[in-house]
Amino acid sequence: MHQQKRQPELVEGNLPVFVFPTELIFYADDQSTHKQVLTLYNPYEFALKFKVLCTTPNKYVVVDAAGAVKPQCCMDIVIRHRDVRSCHYGVIDKFRLQVSEQSQRKALGRKEVVATLLPSAKEQQKEEEEKRIKEHLTESLFFEQSFQPENRTASSGPSLLTVFLGAVCVAALMLPTLGDVESLVPLYLHLSVNQKLVAAYILGLITMAIFRT
Repeated sequence: MHQQKRQPELVEGNLPVFVFPTELIFYADDQSTHKQVLTLYNPYEFALKFKVLCTTPNKYVVVDAAGAVKPQCCMDIVIRHRDVRSCHYGVIDKFRLQVSEQSQRKALGRKEVVATLLPSAKEQQKEEEEKRIKEHLTESLFFEQSFQPENRTASSGPSLLTVFLGAVCVAALMLPTLGDVESLVPLYLHLSVNQKLVAAYILGLITMAIFRT
């Protein structure tokens, strides 16, 4: 009876996959970033098998590229960049995580994670700061030119509450998990796996809402 109730949800390719982060950025001048960690969450009541695929497997080493995640648990997947050369700067690679039920072979869901190698974290921060300044100047100029009561239009895009909730969920996922004794973060900020699963779920809903606006 339990399998009959759950079976309609297990349609090939339609099962949501919860992974954090969804983007990996490696910096050539910062060796500490050459190793990144993907966390795969399983909020379901059944175990999941997973497999990690990559568009350029010769550039990366994936520790535990295949395995299983118990129900209501999560697993860290370590990805190392082993070909840090200038010819790869700015190239976008993709990882695909495919999940399936342990008793089946077909992929019930999949999630893509992009990976990029950049020359320097400082240069990236400088470019982002310049981009923010340009956007701010553009918005200020547009505001000055269009600040007339009869020309005011309804604002579009995500609300401040949506952005705030998304930031809270991201912060929650970055906090250490209960039982992590090596963390320097105070114990009262350690979250349980279930709390992080809820944060990942809410973050997914917020992301879909933002894309629809």
